[in-house]
Amino acid sequence: MNTTTHRALPWRRAATAVSALALAFGAATAATPTAAAATAPDATVSAGWNDYSCKPSAAHPRPVVLVHGTFGNSVDNWLALAPYLVARGYCVFSFDYGQLPGVPLFHGLGPVDKSAEQLSAYVDRVLAATGAPETDLVGHSQGGMMPRYYLKFLGGAAKVNALVGIAPDNHGTDVNGLTRLLDQFPDAEKYLDSLAPSLNDQIVGSDFLKRLNEGGDTVPGVRYTVIATKYDEVVTPYKSQFLNGPDVRNVLVQDLCPTDLSGHLVIGLADRVAFHETANALDPAHATPTTCTSR
Repeated sequence: MNTTTHRALPWRRAATAVSALALAFGAATAATPTAAAATAPDATVSAGWNDYSCKPSAAHPRPVVLVHGTFGNSVDNWLALAPYLVARGYCVFSFDYGQLPGVPLFHGLGPVDKSAEQLSAYVDRVLAATGAPETDLVGHSQGGMMPRYYLKFLGGAAKVNALVGIAPDNHGTDVNGLTRLLDQFPDAEKYLDSLAPSLNDQIVGSDFLKRLNEGGDTVPGVRYTVIATKYDEVVTPYKSQFLNGPDVRNVLVQDLCPTDLSGHLVIGLADRVAFHETANALDPAHATPTTCTSR
């Protein structure tokens, strides 16, 4: 082995570790893109959501803003849950955040604090269109955690009634121990940060998460619901998803349906147990028991 190859080897190993980490996040959090659908607003309007003429009803007076996860987008993440909520009489909206230049369809990759600023602007847009004084937020993965920055630091608590996090990485993740590989390689975190800053922000112990969780998980005036699965392979350990504080309800889907085998991706995209619990969280006054046969 020549000297140049020998010196490059640690960086090759670092790149391999970082790439594996990115794939672990991406493979289990990203929906399969529908390509044109993700960039065609009319596609979502025709499906009943992102209709800015929608006015909330007396039964459901707050619009619902859906916040996708890492490597997700405003359409693919919500092809099942958005119509589910529309059918129940909600005005439903979704948006893209955390875009990186030259990376289409796969979003949620930018710094999480900057993504929270995008959420803030979008909530203002939805409230202006609907005339509602508050909204409810439903997010999957990073989309269930990132809004907490908006609530805590950007004035969001005055505009949000409830936050429902489906498999959120509220206290970070070690991706089943994979993030420990980063400690073995100098500057690996810098490399990851250049690749996708949000991945660094979501690693357990990150500076971002320390700031987010310092002084408590919640802010007054907002109801919090966390819906988790014990088979989550991305946000690990799964109990790290749960929040502590007043007005918090932590739900494990296996407590409601022991045969539910959903992992990180399925719980956000297709799990009717999680969907039913989301509906209960949005309208607790009319909540009904959630079972394996909930629809």
